[in-house]
Amino acid sequence: MALGHSRIPRGTATTVSESVDDRRIRLHIRRTLVIGQILAGLGIGATLTVGSLLAEHIAGSESYAGLAATMSTLGSAVAAVPLATIAIRRGRRIALSVGAFIAIGGSALIMAASAVMSLPLLLLGLMGIGVGGAVNLQARFAATDRATAATRGKDLSLVVWATTIGAVVGPNLNGIGISVGDSIGLPHMTGPFLLTALAQLAATLVYLVGLHPEPLTTVGAPTVARTQRPRVQIPPVTAMGIAVIGFGHATMVAVMAMTPVHLVHHGATVAESSFVISLHVAGMYAFSPVFGFASDRFGRIPVMIAGQAILFASLILTSAFSENAMLVTVGLFLLGLGWSANTVAGATFIAESAPAEFRTAIQGRSDMMMSASGAFAGLLAGPGLALVGYPGLSVAAMFFVGGAFVLVQLVRHRQRAIVGS
Repeated sequence: MALGHSRIPRGTATTVSESVDDRRIRLHIRRTLVIGQILAGLGIGATLTVGSLLAEHIAGSESYAGLAATMSTLGSAVAAVPLATIAIRRGRRIALSVGAFIAIGGSALIMAASAVMSLPLLLLGLMGIGVGGAVNLQARFAATDRATAATRGKDLSLVVWATTIGAVVGPNLNGIGISVGDSIGLPHMTGPFLLTALAQLAATLVYLVGLHPEPLTTVGAPTVARTQRPRVQIPPVTAMGIAVIGFGHATMVAVMAMTPVHLVHHGATVAESSFVISLHVAGMYAFSPVFGFASDRFGRIPVMIAGQAILFASLILTSAFSENAMLVTVGLFLLGLGWSANTVAGATFIAESAPAEFRTAIQGRSDMMMSASGAFAGLLAGPGLALVGYPGLSVAAMFFVGGAFVLVQLVRHRQRAIVGS
């Protein structure tokens, strides 16, 4: 299944293509990544919700609220290729540990920024936490290092799913975190970032101690000679798959980043807006195994197309019913669900369509483009909200969905042409 278009026959057993030892190693690596993702997910809620409100508070304008998501995703974009390079040279274990440790520093900078009311320091801290986001993205690819064609979508999606536990619980701890932070003298609204720092510290230790054997050096894993650095060659269909993931991520970030501000300005509390974000994050991660199974069973492309349909439906709700908090909540849940379908199937497609000798490097570039597109969308979201309002922002995001749909059709056409040749 070199280009990811074939179906996996029903009843395919992993033991056909992997030994008992290989299966044991694969499952151990997956369990370690799952634990790390649960811990890392606890920090997501603070960045998505409190980060936006803190940026608005320090800057004194809602047009700056989108900078929280922008700088976080920019941090992920900047770190993606360096972390992939570390993985190639030193292995996934070191790369994931270094990234999670940098996120701890980002949390500390955010607390310091609130104390001195410094927007530049806040943005730098958010970039640091964004490096933790790059770790989450690389972890899902690490799950495919030992996977077979029959389990690749499932293994990747289970690691993505693991983020659900921390990411859904995290936003609902924001209210408590702020109260606790205020009671112990932390700067305004920074209590949740103390939890982020502790969770990332635990994740660092899990990756550093638990990720043995190293996924990229165990028998059968695709590796690149560490003494050589050949020019990375990205096949056209893989490049289009990367672009589809980027469009989907831009759609999600643009609308999600401004939802807490929109809800708070319409009378919601921080706790209530955090609850909406927690449901959104549940949509992003909780159903990823379903999309992983579907992409293994029915193919990657059909699931990517389904993702575009769900994203479009979510934008209809957030644009047409922006004054209805309940329907906005449903729209945010669907926004996360569409992102999940697009990202799980798209990442699986990239993992198997990339040449083995360039796979890890291409995965790093995919993560960079995904995060950069989110940073771009977040950068425009704040001014967009001020200019055209929340409904107009949702309508504008529909153009991203349209672009992704066209690219998926092009991928399907190229694959059919290759199969028919």
